Amino acid sequence: MTDPDAVTDPDAAGGPPATAETSSLPPATPAPEPARRRHARHAHRALLYLCAVVVILLLIVVIVLSAANARAVELDWVFGSTETSLVWVVVGAAVIGWVIGITTAAIFRFRTRPRRP
Repeated sequence: MTDPDAVTDPDAAGGPPATAETSSLPPATPAPEPARRRHARHAHRALLYLCAVVVILLLIVVIVLSAANARAVELDWVFGSTETSLVWVVVGAAVIGWVIGITTAAIFRFRTRPRRP
């Protein structure tokens, strides 16, 4: 009968399998991280936190503006008009601006990437 806790080593030639309790190998310790890489990692983390705070603040501004402008307004189109809450106009404008910003960034990234030989 085999021990379910036994750890077998495929490189071991014929020896009894070592169990997790009797293994005498120390746990592997990672190599120390260079100071420059650690500083770069911390700076990147700080930048991510800053971006998260800016996004949260912008969302709060959009929510406050939307709540302050809850009255109904009339939207005039080319062929007719509609009446809707100003909240939806503000949210729609924010979403349209976001999509335009992402599209513009993608186009600039595509057009400014290095050309293949």
